[in-house]
Amino acid sequence: MNKAVPTGGKSIVVVVGPTAVGKTAYAIKLALELGTEIISADSRQCYREMNIGVARPSPEELAMVKHHFIASHSILDVVNAAVFESYALNVLSRIFELSDTAVVVGGTGLYIKALCEGIDVLPQVYPAVRREIINNYEKLGLPWLQEQVRLFDPEFYAEGEIQNPRRLMRALEVVKSTGRSIRSFQSGKITSRPFSIIKVGLDLPREKLYERINYRVDRMMDAGLLQEAEDIFNRFNLFSLPKNSWPTALNTVGYSELFDYFKGNLGLAEAVELIKQHTRNYAKRQLTWFRKDRSIQWLPPGG
Repeated sequence: MNKAVPTGGKSIVVVVGPTAVGKTAYAIKLALELGTEIISADSRQCYREMNIGVARPSPEELAMVKHHFIASHSILDVVNAAVFESYALNVLSRIFELSDTAVVVGGTGLYIKALCEGIDVLPQVYPAVRREIINNYEKLGLPWLQEQVRLFDPEFYAEGEIQNPRRLMRALEVVKSTGRSIRSFQSGKITSRPFSIIKVGLDLPREKLYERINYRVDRMMDAGLLQEAEDIFNRFNLFSLPKNSWPTALNTVGYSELFDYFKGNLGLAEAVELIKQHTRNYAKRQLTWFRKDRSIQWLPPGG
């Protein structure tokens, strides 16, 4: 059970935006000015085994301000929006004992939504159904997945993120396990929080953002991403393990492309270019998500 978050003028500043835009530096500067701590709302930086490829804050940055939800879990742990919501609320209760303000920073929109508004609890799904959907998606691709959701859950298809494979697979596994649209489990009810919420979004012109993404991927490779990915590949025996049985965290941009290189499916240069392309695609999806939130105040990274 979550500890109660103290009331009395408490607030959080949530810093959002696309990957590589400069959220980490901005959040650290803000936290130093406010004399408080940072909670990461990144669905991958929480994994201890992943460092370079998820752009985890450097040791020097982590030493400047206390961070939470960084290297806090294992790839083998179950981590999702509900887990993050509980974790973040408990951390906030401790931060608010010392400070009136906390900083939350990250690009995982669903995690931020869970903390700010609460999250609906979805039903359990049959593992066999999930495996079948993943297998078919890997063989037949996104068009197959979109058509299946259109047929089985037209309500979600009409309004959902039909370019997002993960959301489509989730919708399909729910309807096939329960016979009900995933929308029927999503109440849309916002949970009241006993603290105020200020949202700041960082953005750059698209060409500039894409330049930063490409440059950062090159820097990651120079910093040892290839070795880091190979260590994970070998540690979890991914060469012989079917992809649909991999821990979910391993299906992460920056790693999955290099795993395909280790399997002989891609050349190294091709894998690196795909990392850049997939990261740009991810940034675009992040912006699409955050642009829907009218409470966000948008600024350039130095604003």
